Amino acid sequence: MSGTLDEAYARCASITKERARNFYYGIRLLPGPKRAALCAVYALARRIDDIGDGDLRQADKAAGLTALRVALRDIDGSTDPVLLAVADAARRYPIPLDAFDDLVDGVEMDVTGHSYDSFDDLVGYCRCVAGSVGRLCLGVFGSRPDPKASGYADALGIALQQTNILRDLREDLADGRVYLPQRDLDRFGVELALDEQGALVDKDGELAALIDFSAARARGWYRDGLRLVPLLDRRSAACCTAMSGIYQRLLDRIAERPDTVYDQRLSLSRWQKAGVATHALLGRAS
Repeated sequence: MSGTLDEAYARCASITKERARNFYYGIRLLPGPKRAALCAVYALARRIDDIGDGDLRQADKAAGLTALRVALRDIDGSTDPVLLAVADAARRYPIPLDAFDDLVDGVEMDVTGHSYDSFDDLVGYCRCVAGSVGRLCLGVFGSRPDPKASGYADALGIALQQTNILRDLREDLADGRVYLPQRDLDRFGVELALDEQGALVDKDGELAALIDFSAARARGWYRDGLRLVPLLDRRSAACCTAMSGIYQRLLDRIAERPDTVYDQRLSLSRWQKAGVATHALLGRAS
């Protein structure tokens, strides 16, 4: 690779290590070229997310997302470091670049304050913002021929996003965003609210019951998505297992103690993540 391209990949690796610790722990199990390609994928996905999560006015966010769509159409001619790295990665691996458009669609839902009446509505959103990333990762991993592989990758991304939604309930509500489907809220008699200290309110345990129900549903998506693992090579399978394992561990902790997300952002320690990654590698190798 040229010096400029090396610098572009180094920039993407720095972004990934700094902004996506769970993701970075998983991709450390990959050989260098695949790890670099996934860092490029993540860096661009992070840029799209940051436009939606930033402090810009809604119109400016929409304009930023539109500009990024345009840049993706001419990605091979870009000199932007992140786009340069993604374009090179897409020449090396069958990365479905149109999945970035799906991600932009999902972020636009956030920008416009989209709400979700049913779980099917929420799945559509999750497919855009996370299933797309699953499909992008599969492009780098590669797999044995199977027409269902892309669907498994999609399902795994949706499972991860459901975990994120439960973990970030408090933060999202503070930002005016509610991702839990309205029908689920109504079914459990939950009206999401924060107290004076900014913690989620759960007077009679209805929210805890809803979180437990939602976690059980997410586990079904993990079971479906993890059917991808046997289709991958050993190190890609270990990477996939490690990333999903970290989020499954988070989901288990949330289900066991829903109140842990009421006033804090739950995470695993560095050593817990390392343990999951090591188990994934050794378990797959055995």
